[in-house]
Amino acid sequence: QVQLVESGGGLVQAGGSLRLSCAASGAFSRYTTGWFRQAPGKERGFVAAILWNGSRTSYADSVKGRFTISRDNAKNTVYLQMNSLKPEDTAVYYCAASDYGPTPAWNSYNDWGQGTQVTVSS
Repeated sequence: QVQLVESGGGLVQAGGSLRLSCAASGAFSRYTTGWFRQAPGKERGFVAAILWNGSRTSYADSVKGRFTISRDNAKNTVYLQMNSLKPEDTAVYYCAASDYGPTPAWNSYNDWGQGTQVTVSS
């Protein structure tokens, strides 16, 4: 089991940037880590994921070219660099750990953090 804590959310203007962090405890370096987001009234959706060793990544089409996922296993942390933010990126962002590859399927992820709010103003 992995414990995950997200941080780095906040309020930013459209076009701005934020970097989210997901700090983990447990056997973190063995797991794929993903980022998901959920806006009010919408289902939780996939954002990005990275394999345990960082050799493979996956992104939702809506964030490709704007968001970058990375990890530092020595620090037990995964990052989500978000650039060129849009109002539609507003959501609670969650990180999650999976035994599988960098899949967008939320039900492949066993452990979840509590989330961090990202608000993008127009």
